[in-house]
Amino acid sequence: MAWFKRKDKGIQTPTEEKKDTPKGLWYKTPSGKVIDTEELKKNLYVSPEDGYHVRIGSKEYFELFFDNNEFKELDAKLTAKDPLKFEDTKKYPDRLKAAQKKTGLKDAVRTAVGKSMGKDIVIASMDFAFIGGSMGSVVGEKIARAIDYSIKNELPFLMVSKSGGARMMEASLSLMQLVKTSAKLAQLADAKIPYISLCTDPTTGGTTASFAMLGDINIAEPNALIAFAGPRVVKDTTGKELPEGFQRSEFVLEHGFLDGIYERKDLKQQVNLYIDLIQNQPIRA
Repeated sequence: MAWFKRKDKGIQTPTEEKKDTPKGLWYKTPSGKVIDTEELKKNLYVSPEDGYHVRIGSKEYFELFFDNNEFKELDAKLTAKDPLKFEDTKKYPDRLKAAQKKTGLKDAVRTAVGKSMGKDIVIASMDFAFIGGSMGSVVGEKIARAIDYSIKNELPFLMVSKSGGARMMEASLSLMQLVKTSAKLAQLADAKIPYISLCTDPTTGGTTASFAMLGDINIAEPNALIAFAGPRVVKDTTGKELPEGFQRSEFVLEHGFLDGIYERKDLKQQVNLYIDLIQNQPIRA
């Protein structure tokens, strides 16, 4: 019965012949549920086990909203400069190059125009993978130009926010983007063009303090972190104990800062439904 016993002690396989388990075959949600990554992708990166919405980027949101994933990207080559000569543990230009190489993105937002449910729409979608989705001068400029495109062509505008806030490497230049984007959205409102704001996990800092909360309709994905400052800062400022989940989309909805929470599979239909209602157009099926 020696067929199931190890005759030689120790590992006999040469190092160069060892085969590692390929990475990314499984995804574990915060609640401990494990799901095959291919199944996760087919389910729009939402765990069927517990409904957890995995963070995705502009590529996936464009696939979700644009018909047949067909769109024209706007200002695709716009990149940041370093007028402040900022340096912490790394020079800002070096940090930008590293982020661009790692993500394949030029900056933390992409803007595009295409058809969604048969009608043209302009979408700006942020990428958390690029320096935490931080809002710098390029992010503000691309959003402003996308709004200008919406006004010029009389097209609805959708903003998908996913950001850690203003980009510290650009200091006051990044803070100026709050005013810049808000002013552009005021022009969009004057032109009576619909603006839908979608808050995803996370939407924090200056993003929340500006364009993310200025939509004609403000919606979010389930359990998304939506906040201005962190829990410690809020607690120290107010001097009060904070309820559990007070910065999650469900709590924010309950307290009147959101108009709705929708699962990812329903977003495309809901966004276009709101657009049809705002424009008093026949509702698309």
